[in-house]
Amino acid sequence: MSRIGNQPIELTDDIEFSIDADNVITIKGDKGSDTLKIHSGINIEEQEGELLVKRSSDSKFDRSLHGLFRSLISNIVVGVSEGYQKELELRGVGYRASLSNGVLQLTLGFSHPIYFVAPDDVDIEVDTDGDNPKIIVSGINKELVGQVAAKIRSLRPPEPYKGKGIRYVDEWVRRKAGKSAASATA
Repeated sequence: MSRIGNQPIELTDDIEFSIDADNVITIKGDKGSDTLKIHSGINIEEQEGELLVKRSSDSKFDRSLHGLFRSLISNIVVGVSEGYQKELELRGVGYRASLSNGVLQLTLGFSHPIYFVAPDDVDIEVDTDGDNPKIIVSGINKELVGQVAAKIRSLRPPEPYKGKGIRYVDEWVRRKAGKSAASATA
């Protein structure tokens, strides 16, 4: 029994849903459209403005895919109607971000600037208001938005001594005491 897989997915009036013979579903909304190839053991039914995800058999493999595909379809529905967004912030003296012609230029304390080109389905904005510049990654595909944000963060992850680096806005970085502070208390 899949608790997640049995939950219906609500479709609003502005969302169009179609499934073709190859088991590929297409969902269109205000922000765009996205497709997903469904496994042959999973069936999709549309009833009264809701999508129901069912499995064809009770085999272990089909049970394992039931909740997965329900979540993937739900993520697409939310993505094409509302979109997804991740915010990163740069902490550190001299850490800067700028955007020109779709290329993100980062100055992160290295001897050279770092250039990052995002995929076509993802939008990147730079907000330089306030003390710490922010990078806003947005798009309709939840997986791609998270992956691009994680790639940008991995260019200079936050270090535990001073907290410098690129971090998510809501991320808490555990701080460590340095050598001099550790030996002074011993």
